[in-house]
Amino acid sequence: MQDSGNPRGSAPKSFRIKSFGCQMNVYDGERMGELLGAHGLSPAAEGEAADLVVLNTCHIRERAAEKVYSDIGRLRKNEGGAPMIAVAGCVAQAEGEEIFARAPSVGVVVGPQSYHRLPELVARAAAGERASDTDMPADAKFAALPERRRVGPSAFLTVQEGCDKFCTYCVVPYTRGAEISRPFAALLAEAERLVVGGACEITLLGQNVNAWTGEDAKGRAVGLDGLIRALAALPDLARIRYTTSHPNDVTEGLIEAHGEVAKLMPFLHLPVQSGSDRVLKAMNRSHTVDSYLRLLERFRAARPDIAVSGDFIVGFPGESEAEFEDTLRLVDAVGYAQAYSFKYSPRPGTPAATMDLQVAPEVMDERLQRLQAALNRGQIAFNRASVGRRCTVLVERAGKRPGQWLGKSPWLQSVHFAGPGAARVRIGDLVEVELAAAGPNSLEGRVLERVAA
Repeated sequence: MQDSGNPRGSAPKSFRIKSFGCQMNVYDGERMGELLGAHGLSPAAEGEAADLVVLNTCHIRERAAEKVYSDIGRLRKNEGGAPMIAVAGCVAQAEGEEIFARAPSVGVVVGPQSYHRLPELVARAAAGERASDTDMPADAKFAALPERRRVGPSAFLTVQEGCDKFCTYCVVPYTRGAEISRPFAALLAEAERLVVGGACEITLLGQNVNAWTGEDAKGRAVGLDGLIRALAALPDLARIRYTTSHPNDVTEGLIEAHGEVAKLMPFLHLPVQSGSDRVLKAMNRSHTVDSYLRLLERFRAARPDIAVSGDFIVGFPGESEAEFEDTLRLVDAVGYAQAYSFKYSPRPGTPAATMDLQVAPEVMDERLQRLQAALNRGQIAFNRASVGRRCTVLVERAGKRPGQWLGKSPWLQSVHFAGPGAARVRIGDLVEVELAAAGPNSLEGRVLERVAA
């Protein structure tokens, strides 16, 4: 066997987890850390080498796998020369044991549905074996994970995984598997533990989070809105968010919840991807521009101050200049508070990767710049329109300057504040502020009063 980093028989005592990509990966990384901690490993201190490094990978973008191999090379230089390396997440699922062939220093390969077996795999690697698991058992990992304990003021809670939509550009159905929903009782119990551990805001996560379904405590079938209403009954939980939604899975109950559940924040991330109906059909998105706009109208009727976020892909195969300009018109029509935008990236095994009329890279670059300029204008306009509003800000961390604090508004804007009114503020407080000035990426607030801890 070639060098796998950690010497045979030497079990790692410290670990570091590096998560890339989506919020689901951030959640998975946190859970892997808790799992390793429950098995006696300690997080490596900042600046110190770790015995075990877990690369929790994302496979959405082009060359994701190549980036992983580059990271592996850097790790052996930056982590003391010979850490045990575990590749987890979606690249692990897609590449499987091929990773061992290309990177002999890797000791563990584990997919996103199997990371509950990480301690066992690490033990096998420490004994000299290359250990891998890329099975996709439905929901097994959550039952095997340790209880959540101390968390920050804002916490993630995965409620749904996988995707059945099969957008032609996307690898998620292949790396995360079919849509599954975690049981209602398990989610309520984990949310309660998060609140006890210090969370006053919970963000519900899923590849298609609004596809979540289950049965409540009375055996009634409920959707995401029913789960949100149950979580809102937790006394010390102040805020609820959810992401990422699919337009096809929006229900009337979810729309109504935005107008009726005070703890549900006025923020909606609803990806559209393109402003062209022809491109949307080629993407297999199952919605049109008109149906998307009508959905937003219904959300805004329920909650007039709701902030809208979205996802966009430029340069999808066959996208013409006119079709791209349709996307720019949609951006102007919606007025996004935030958005994510990407160049189309051909993913191996997806239908779009073999489509004709692949768009030239320089054309994608130019279109992305124009799209991001339009999205930035929308974000600045939304922030400027917020000046003068009074709202609560959840304090998440200290700012860069002495006496400064940073937190999030109900509309997921970054808000910083300082001054005499901030003297008694602590992380996790809800502080009432007046939004006094706006920049492109954040706002400045003036403290009115401390609401709660």
